[in-house]
Amino acid sequence: MKIDTWLLEILACPNCKGPLSAEGEELVCGGECKYAYPVRDDIPVLLVDEARKP
Repeated sequence: MKIDTWLLEILACPNCKGPLSAEGEELVCGGECKYAYPVRDDIPVLLVDEARKP
């Protein structure tokens, strides 16, 4: 996965507005919900319906 660090700094979880961090092929919320959002073809899919719940 290739996500620029400046992009990770401005992205937020659409569910709880927490910060996101790159882990494997997912962006994981560091806020209260802990949802994991998939990244497909280096594009984050920040849809709550697509998120893997903890």
